[in-house]
Amino acid sequence: MSKLVIVESPAKAKTIRKYLGDGYEVAASMGHIRDLPASQLGVDVEHDYAPQYINIKGKEKIIKELKSLAKKSDTVYLATDPDREGEAISWHLAHILGLNVEDENRVTFGEITKKGVTEGMAHPRSIDLDLFNAQQARRLLDRLVGYKLSPFLWRKVRRGLSAGRVQSVAVRLIVDREQEIEAFKPEEYWNLDAQLSASGKKFTARLYGTADGKKLEVKSEKEASAIVAALEGCPYVVDKLKLGNRKKVPAPPFITSTLQQEASRRLGFTATRTMRAAQTLYEGVDLAGRGTLGLITYMRTDSLRVSDEAVAGAHSYISSTWGPDYVCSYKRTYKSRSATAAQDAHEAIRPSDPSITPDEAEKSISGDIAKLYRLIWSRFIASQMSDCLQDTVSAQIKAGDYQFRASGYVVTFEGFTALYEEATDEKEKKETSLPPLTEGQELKLRELTPEQKFTQPPARYTEATLIRALEENGIGRPSTYAPIITTIIDRGYVEREQKKLKPTLLGSTINDLMLKEFPNIVDVTFSAEMEKNLDKVESGSADWKKTIDDFYQKFDAELQQAEKDMEGKKVKVPDEETDEICEKCGRRMVIKTGRYGKFLACPGFPECTNTKRLVKDTGGKCPKCGGRMLLRKSAKGRVYYGCENYPNCDFMTWDEPVSQTCEKCGATLFKKGSRLYCAKEGCGYETQVNK
Repeated sequence: MSKLVIVESPAKAKTIRKYLGDGYEVAASMGHIRDLPASQLGVDVEHDYAPQYINIKGKEKIIKELKSLAKKSDTVYLATDPDREGEAISWHLAHILGLNVEDENRVTFGEITKKGVTEGMAHPRSIDLDLFNAQQARRLLDRLVGYKLSPFLWRKVRRGLSAGRVQSVAVRLIVDREQEIEAFKPEEYWNLDAQLSASGKKFTARLYGTADGKKLEVKSEKEASAIVAALEGCPYVVDKLKLGNRKKVPAPPFITSTLQQEASRRLGFTATRTMRAAQTLYEGVDLAGRGTLGLITYMRTDSLRVSDEAVAGAHSYISSTWGPDYVCSYKRTYKSRSATAAQDAHEAIRPSDPSITPDEAEKSISGDIAKLYRLIWSRFIASQMSDCLQDTVSAQIKAGDYQFRASGYVVTFEGFTALYEEATDEKEKKETSLPPLTEGQELKLRELTPEQKFTQPPARYTEATLIRALEENGIGRPSTYAPIITTIIDRGYVEREQKKLKPTLLGSTINDLMLKEFPNIVDVTFSAEMEKNLDKVESGSADWKKTIDDFYQKFDAELQQAEKDMEGKKVKVPDEETDEICEKCGRRMVIKTGRYGKFLACPGFPECTNTKRLVKDTGGKCPKCGGRMLLRKSAKGRVYYGCENYPNCDFMTWDEPVSQTCEKCGATLFKKGSRLYCAKEGCGYETQVNK
């Protein structure tokens, strides 16, 4: 008998074929094969939102091959990914190949290993229509919003714009944060740090308040100076000691959102880059001595569940590497925040075989997939290790009428921190290591330092913190975070500035218009409720057509009202003014956006038609002619640095100019790895980067 197994990608097909052996043919659909038409709405709003699915252009050859293989096979198994999108692909495959959606021909693989494939093939089921309808409802909702709103924006702002049910909320979060930053008024405050010593060991204590324990806020230099004067000659005495101990518990294994956040913080990966590497690890890689296998479990999941077998494998590795004391004495269980029943059928993201260490894997893999595997493996193994135990000490120190405080800890058992600790976005409060202290002990003051500080505005979102905000607010789902961020950047609504996400003038303008005319679309609570409704469709407790209708009736009313409100009106996106002066008329040039991206233009158009390439001045000077060093991009998008006087001066480099100048000749220094060097001919000066 011949059996056909259809998966999504050729890489996965290659891995699975090896495990299934003779009698099986494995083919790839290359993702979706049917979708709504690109050139029209494709949703019949008058007849129960019936979708008009068509074969995707360019997939004709694949469809023909799959039909031919299915015709020759006794049994066809649909083995697409175990999520909403995968269920939808299987549903469309069933319709194209003439299969009965009620037949038990749907199989899923939580991991692409011998065990995972064997278990999946042993438990075929029928297509989960609730899961498919949840995907279908999301797809139709997004189509209705996108295809109804985008033409409105074209007419009222400019062509080429788009809006989306989830992307518009993401833009709003970024714009709201920018407005908070702009409205922020810094307040002055002062820290007073006493550098003390006991038994010859130095430590730092910070002013807390008055001697009776009342907290004190020092707001000005005058107040700080008065306290310093009042403390002149005062003894510093340990008034009270508080000894204790605490446990640090390891972070749970990754789910999709936490993987994207940690890869951003620790590896500097974008969400798209992370998911690309994770897909490769899941689908399978060639490993020396082991053949082709998937190194991780499925990477689109909200579930924190871990199988007993994986826990046992981790415990075995931990015990043999660090000893039995490092093995968690009970099975850790973590509560999933938002996993639905279907999503909780998956496991957390973990190594498919914990015994395959990153060191072993890196003999066969490299680059992003090696870095990401090390991160996933370390996080999972650490989650099954013992707690980190610490002895803590908190000291209250009395000096005159004031109280200082210092705290510290000593690690008594490192536990999971021997392998891994989670990175954080916030700067953690520093704890100092304290010498042995006793109550009543007099300490030696070495220095009392007042330091002026200012309260800081909230930080701009990074990819990691935006994903966390979307997740915490219940907006989007694991598979949507990466495309959301890519879309809002590609559309020009948001830009990256030193890894921070900043709204553009276009993004702010569109957000203002959406807030005024379509408040529900950009309302965080409304969007989160929509996600819950889609989850209800997935669980079978809500009808997908009614879910769409409840949304569309309100949206359509808003759209019609917006057309009336803005009849004959058009929104102008303000130009971003620069310091670049137009050499023809003396005006300050502005940034415009054209077919090929941003450029500089004179605001005096049409009287003055002067335009220039938009380049960024790095602040450095060319070592050949003294011209400005400008940041440029190659045809492939790679950043390099070139002289403004090109082509008369041909100096260029891939190395970034820095503000530090050469100690020998005063020229701009360039950064290459961990060293700085002078590029001026005949100089040869080099130094290490200051940390």
